[in-house]
Amino acid sequence: MTRAAGLDRLAAFLAGAGADYAACRNTDRGPGRAPTTSALSPYLRRRLITEAEVAAAAENAFGDGGAEKFVSEVFWRTYFKGHLETHPSAWTDYHARVACDRERLAAEPGLRRTYAMAVEGRTGIDGFDDWARDLVDTGWLHNHARMWFASIWIFTLRLPWALGAAFFMDHLVDGDPASNTLSWRWVAGLHTRGKHYVARAENIRRYTEGRFDPVGLDEEPDALDEAMPPREVPLPRAETVPAGDIALLLHLDDLHPESLPLGDSRVVRVGGLLVHAPGASERVRAADAEAMADALQRSAAQFGCEAGPVEAGWSGDRPVVTAWAPVGPSADALPEDCIRVRRAWDETAWPRSTRGYSRLRSVIPAVLTA
Repeated sequence: MTRAAGLDRLAAFLAGAGADYAACRNTDRGPGRAPTTSALSPYLRRRLITEAEVAAAAENAFGDGGAEKFVSEVFWRTYFKGHLETHPSAWTDYHARVACDRERLAAEPGLRRTYAMAVEGRTGIDGFDDWARDLVDTGWLHNHARMWFASIWIFTLRLPWALGAAFFMDHLVDGDPASNTLSWRWVAGLHTRGKHYVARAENIRRYTEGRFDPVGLDEEPDALDEAMPPREVPLPRAETVPAGDIALLLHLDDLHPESLPLGDSRVVRVGGLLVHAPGASERVRAADAEAMADALQRSAAQFGCEAGPVEAGWSGDRPVVTAWAPVGPSADALPEDCIRVRRAWDETAWPRSTRGYSRLRSVIPAVLTA
């Protein structure tokens, strides 16, 4: 999990599946077949490569029209981050629900059995069981399969959505607090209230090219509801980097320090704060550690200074500056007195991400210019 590997993956996508992305992106052909998506999300999740450079590369390769659908999908990741940043209670509520639902697992044998069958791929539902095993075995699922899986989990198996979101976060190598939490809420009908995603057998047959033909799905469920949707709060203001010597603190949400807006400062020390998602699998932890080691190595070469791992609460005799960490584990672990700076991409896009995605989509050209 390195920046070089992400750039290689981007080049392979642009030379291959990228040309047919708009037409084929919903098709899940399965392991060993020609890919239909970019598979860049593990690198974007950690910002080993940035959304800005991926969008620019796609537009250079395919032109504005040819890249439009792919660039729009890249912006969904940005949208979810901006939305969670302005609705942080969706994240704290998710964690509270996971804790409550795990207490239910301990107390309700029927729920416990259904949950175990689901995460072990023993439900008997064609496709679903394969995806459950693939997730654990590989740390990856096609995006369309993630939607089908979440819908079946919630509406056919009647399992708590937060436990499904936690199962994904435990195993997805690209597990992102915002994208994962809000995608599960969207499937359930909570993100866009009353508008849920329903997995249908015909759709699964079509977009798996006949590999899977599930029966017994609930295709007419009601959306979930909640008494109090997450409340919008103002977007916190970013800070200005001071001139002079600084210590730069890296975290898993932004591992491309070479492009950070650091102004007239001079980086004299770099620390890497490695905070995994709670419950993360060994595969996810290994990917996190490799990505951080790569970023620290690049930082030492870029800034010509010491760079190494640090613990939470790291400080020193220089101002500590860090890239803005969106709502999630890294943000929770950052030192209180560190100076948080935001990229122009986020600064432009996040204020347009407070409601539905269409508001951000309408200003994509402005964000790309910024």
